[in-house]
Amino acid sequence: MSYAPAPQVPGQGLPEPVATRLRRPRWRDPRLVTGIVIVALSVALGSWVVATASRTVPVFVADGALTPGTPLTADALRTVDVRLGAGAGRYLPADEALPADLVALRVVDDGELVPLTALGADADVRSVAVPVASGLSDRIRTGAVVDLWFVPEAPVTPEPGAARPEPSTLARDVVVEQVDAEDGAIVVDGTVTLHVLVPADSLPTVLSALSDTGTVTVVPVAGGLR
Repeated sequence: MSYAPAPQVPGQGLPEPVATRLRRPRWRDPRLVTGIVIVALSVALGSWVVATASRTVPVFVADGALTPGTPLTADALRTVDVRLGAGAGRYLPADEALPADLVALRVVDDGELVPLTALGADADVRSVAVPVASGLSDRIRTGAVVDLWFVPEAPVTPEPGAARPEPSTLARDVVVEQVDAEDGAIVVDGTVTLHVLVPADSLPTVLSALSDTGTVTVVPVAGGLR
């Protein structure tokens, strides 16, 4: 008597796969701790950057042009709040007492932040009044940088063959401290009086030329203000 073999069911006799379960991360897992630290540092750094960028500090600006030798007083300054970040230390802070016995060493234009490098204890210049012919360039104003030239007066009856006197430089790169004016118009009997800041070593040359027969001419320097 023969028996037919029993049909085989697919997969019968093979081990059933065991489902793996994900384990919950534990607080002591170093990878979890490292991730939390990185996220916390990123949030803190972002908050610090935003706070620093939006923070303003009070600093002084020039209330009118400051020229070399101008004493640094509260009347010559005004306060503004600006966002400077790390560059705030380069300017005169307005939340501290104003330093005493300081003067401007260079021109600080009206409304310009006052840099600490523009201040010092002494500027070796002297203010000299120079009368010049009217019709000056509009570039010659307070804070402008100019050269002073002397044009000798030509003799009325020059000698035959005599060379015409040549102009000479009196002082270079001097700063205009003030332009005499009234009601916005430059006056003084057809001439203009400029107050220029002459270096002490050029002072004898300039004063000698002003008392000589000739004309002192003011020539603006390319580049404008200092």
